[in-house]
Amino acid sequence: MRCCAHGVQAAASGSRSSPFGADRRLTGRSAFEPLLRAGQRRSLSGYTFYLARRPEGPPRLGVLVTRRHAALATDRNRIKRCIREAFRLEQARLGPIDVLVRPPYGVRGSAAMLARLRELFTRLD
Repeated sequence: MRCCAHGVQAAASGSRSSPFGADRRLTGRSAFEPLLRAGQRRSLSGYTFYLARRPEGPPRLGVLVTRRHAALATDRNRIKRCIREAFRLEQARLGPIDVLVRPPYGVRGSAAMLARLRELFTRLD
């Protein structure tokens, strides 16, 4: 399986059996603002996670990457792809939760970033 970094092989466990469809995404201001205002905030290794438990349903992910993180759109997209892939691989362990991820400034999308994010997602509980 290829990942987010110029053809670097990802350390993925398994196939794409865990989809990351529209029901697993937080999009738009109306979904982000409640998490930013009232969500539990956790900072791990420079990444900021805003969390909100839900009674039921699949885990959902929101990604907050701005031009300040990377000037080029291709770099921002690579960062977002890595975050989404790490979430997709670890979502079965998360349970019903909304997660908004803000990476540290200057981070670069890579297989190392993917591995680090997978570890951080397992520590969210």
